[in-house]
Amino acid sequence: MFKHIQLHTQLHTLALAVACLAAGSPALAADAIKIGVPIGLSGANSVVAPGVVQSAQLAVDEINAAGGVLGRKLQLEIADDGSGAVGAQKAFDSLVFQKKVDVVISMETSAARNAGLPIVNRGKVPYIYTSFYEGHSCSPWLFVNAWVPEQQVPPVVDYFMHYKKAQNFFLVGSDYSFGRGMLAFTRKFIESQGGKVVGEEYLPMDGTDWTAILSKLRVSKADALITSTAGGAPNVSLTKQLRATGLNMLYGNLAVDEGTAKSMGADGQGLYISASYVTGIDSPQNKKYLSDITKKFGADLKVPNDLSVPQYEAIYLYKAAVEKAGGTQADKVRLALSEVSYDGPRGHVQMSKQHHAPLNMYLGQVQADGSVKVIQNFKNVSPGEQCPSN
Repeated sequence: MFKHIQLHTQLHTLALAVACLAAGSPALAADAIKIGVPIGLSGANSVVAPGVVQSAQLAVDEINAAGGVLGRKLQLEIADDGSGAVGAQKAFDSLVFQKKVDVVISMETSAARNAGLPIVNRGKVPYIYTSFYEGHSCSPWLFVNAWVPEQQVPPVVDYFMHYKKAQNFFLVGSDYSFGRGMLAFTRKFIESQGGKVVGEEYLPMDGTDWTAILSKLRVSKADALITSTAGGAPNVSLTKQLRATGLNMLYGNLAVDEGTAKSMGADGQGLYISASYVTGIDSPQNKKYLSDITKKFGADLKVPNDLSVPQYEAIYLYKAAVEKAGGTQADKVRLALSEVSYDGPRGHVQMSKQHHAPLNMYLGQVQADGSVKVIQNFKNVSPGEQCPSN
């Protein structure tokens, strides 16, 4: 009987130990460097968020397997921001003031970023924003390793005008800061090149019925359509409804990533995109990344894309900043983030230009199998004037 009780106690102790390891023991959790990831697991970004989480998990697992950062493990704290402002306020508040994360690294809608940034400023936590966006979001604590309009729009417009002879453009966007910001820059650039915008229409970020806008497009006599919608679901619904109309014109999407394009199936064929990452980049770093992430997630892998890869690279940039700073002290890490760099799947990335990064850019066209054929590439494209006071 005594032996039975002793064995039961040992098994119970072992079970508790396994549970502690699975959850992270108090000692380890207290010593871990916490990375907050507020992200749209629900709402408009729910289509693309799982791939971003996978990239984050890969980076953290790789770094931890190699000994962590200054001898400390990395720990992800993921919170659903609902892809919007209200959810972001809750997610950021929880991560910054309750979880007390050391850094926020996230791909989000601009509405979520704008809502979360004041909380980051108040909490004085470094924030690496990994989503392409409309530009000119500035804070001493905010750093961006993804593209802005100055890097992404010109390749599409120049190609349409100079190679496809388009002159009349119709613009369609989601009605929030990203959609309007991107298309404001696009209109200005088109007109500076001698083109004309013959229509500009918006639908709420969660809107799904594009019928009225597509009717205006049909009678506009536009040569080309350029869209800037909330990443994920709105891209899919707009493209599907556009194809159903039978309208056949040049179509450039400023917000679609390669993963979403692949999910569109036949509807995505012929779509032009401009991106800082495509899976076809022929470099040792990209080949290794694709091999490693495929090995880790197998059949569950989401297509790596221009939203997920910057998340992976940002975690390595943060690692480099902590090492340069000699610890996780926020002020020291903030200063280091502009000085460190990382050579990853997209090439050399350094957030040295007013807290933004010069990037290699690629103009591509979606093929029948969902892959992206690169038409042109542009090296080390500057983000331009974003945050002069930084």
